[in-house]
Amino acid sequence: MNSRKYLPPMSLLIAFESCSRLHKFTAAANELSLTQSAVSRQIRALEEIVGAELFVRERQAVRLTPVGEVYADEVRQALNSIYNSTLRIRANPGSGMLTVAILPTMGSRWLAPLLPGFVQQNPGVTLNLVTRLAPINLDADGVHAAIHFGPPEYPRANIDFLFDEMVFPACSKALKEQYGFTCARDLLKAPLLHLASRPHAWEQWFESQGVEKAEVSGITIDQFATATQAASAGLGVALLPEFLFLKELERGELVAAIDVRSRSQGKYYLACSSTKTWYPPLAAFRKWIKEQATNSFGNIPT
Repeated sequence: MNSRKYLPPMSLLIAFESCSRLHKFTAAANELSLTQSAVSRQIRALEEIVGAELFVRERQAVRLTPVGEVYADEVRQALNSIYNSTLRIRANPGSGMLTVAILPTMGSRWLAPLLPGFVQQNPGVTLNLVTRLAPINLDADGVHAAIHFGPPEYPRANIDFLFDEMVFPACSKALKEQYGFTCARDLLKAPLLHLASRPHAWEQWFESQGVEKAEVSGITIDQFATATQAASAGLGVALLPEFLFLKELERGELVAAIDVRSRSQGKYYLACSSTKTWYPPLAAFRKWIKEQATNSFGNIPT
């Protein structure tokens, strides 16, 4: 199906808007520097496209039909939107709307506090944030970029490395005292809290600690925020990114079950729409977020 089959040429829409406002084809012709017959032909052509009469022709003037009234209002709004967008870009070529998909906890705890700096540096950019846990089709969902954790793979996107992640086993102080953890294998005695988006994280962690073929059954939770609350309440041991939960450690709400920090197999990336890399707001955001990653973690490849 041709998606532009019912998209009238701009010249017809401009002629229609002028006629609907002035109520005379002759006045519209004068405004547009056209002949009255040319304007009349444009309106007829537009009526053929929409499949309805837009005007009632009278001797000295024209008036909109009910359908024409509705269409005129919608066309006028659309033309005003194009006009305003054009003025905004002329005033600030780097302006525009930018939609970024974020991971819930990482987005709220690391990215969000930094975003005022981006907004101040790019005052013409309107920033929209949406929450996504799994990779999406950026173009189909109208998203310019997405924060991604995992391997450097994302459907139909360009990938920028941001930083590595260090994780640690976290639990409440009471749970640690209850089980008396001293080594990685001891954690198998306690309930383990699993993140739904990282189903193999505990298996990989135990392997990295020399514990092979560990039985890692436990409770599955959909987000880090909930897993953290469950761990703080003594429900089990959660494997958490250290950079996101330093405040809970400082306040004593969480403790390290054992004093081990290890590097996750996954990494954080910025996935950018491969068809929008030219877009000034996206280019500005890519540059800015890589600078923030360097400032926070210092491990951006050069």
